[in-house]
Amino acid sequence: METRPYVSWELMNSFLIDAFKAYGVPEDDAAICADVLLQSDRFGIESHGCNRFKPIYIDRIVKGTLKPVTEIEIVKDTPTTVVIDAHDGMGMVASHKMMEMLIEKAGKYGMAGGAIRNSTHYGIAGYWPLMAVKKGMIGITGTNARPSIAPTFGVENMLGTNPLTFSMPTDEEFPFFLDCATSIVQRGKIEYYARIGKDTPAGMVVSRSGETVTDSNQILKDLVDGNAALAPLGGGPGDEMCGYKGYGYATVVEILSAALAGGPFMKALTGVDENGNPQMYHLGHFFFVINPEFFMGLDTFKKIAGDICRALRASAKAPGYDRIYTAGEKEFIIWQERREKGVPVGEAVQKEILKVRDEKKLPYTFPFE
Repeated sequence: METRPYVSWELMNSFLIDAFKAYGVPEDDAAICADVLLQSDRFGIESHGCNRFKPIYIDRIVKGTLKPVTEIEIVKDTPTTVVIDAHDGMGMVASHKMMEMLIEKAGKYGMAGGAIRNSTHYGIAGYWPLMAVKKGMIGITGTNARPSIAPTFGVENMLGTNPLTFSMPTDEEFPFFLDCATSIVQRGKIEYYARIGKDTPAGMVVSRSGETVTDSNQILKDLVDGNAALAPLGGGPGDEMCGYKGYGYATVVEILSAALAGGPFMKALTGVDENGNPQMYHLGHFFFVINPEFFMGLDTFKKIAGDICRALRASAKAPGYDRIYTAGEKEFIIWQERREKGVPVGEAVQKEILKVRDEKKLPYTFPFE
């Protein structure tokens, strides 16, 4: 049962917009950033919602590793492709522009793809494919990130958590929506564990000596220092649990995120220079949009996609389980539960919100005060 206080969506949205504006983000851009964060909380993916508002965005703006004003440069533009240089501005703003362009192109030509270089954290990866779904199209995206994952048989963090994300329209109330890191656990989840004082489950993180580690606060420090690494999907450091699959997909995302846009990769994305001083992250993202109308039509696609999902949910259940879910269903259920209640805000995030409010003298009062 949820015990955290709720803040209405309207109040939180207004606050986030004004807070971003107070740190130099233009109003229209601030509205995009706020909506991306809140979309994560609507789905219950709290590792990428308001939990990350201050440490990932505000603190980086203050530190100088994220530019509040996003200078979007179109490096290359063809009828079906786009390459953007975000010049270390808000990754969410550059990605929103990218998806708008790709959706328009796919509407004309059936498919479109793009890549962004010199970007920053672009929020919940699933936000971008969902923009395509709202237009009756299929969306695919991925992004590289700070080195976190060790390759199979290795213990050095080389690859980012590198989500590979899909969303597809169905004839149901919700789309098929798969947004997963290619590691067993993503860094944001460990940050969340640290906030609530919980250990990271054993087997998700390995030390340089190959041992499993669980202290969430220590893991976050060791990831930065290179003394710990996340295990790829399947596990590690060996291949007994087929962790080479997660390692392989993480590498796919790394290559597409960097090579399509001609951007940096892996150890060049740490956010610190050779002397340990903060520097820009220079992340890369890739995006693809597919228009089902150019195949057998949107209605046919939605019906078959829905039939597949319904068949999966209706299949035989394992002993002790009474329900099978398809990707996107749990997020839809959580949104139905939270639609009227608002955003649940834990104590650590409450303190961060009040700190930003007081520092910028923003005229807000919250129900948790």
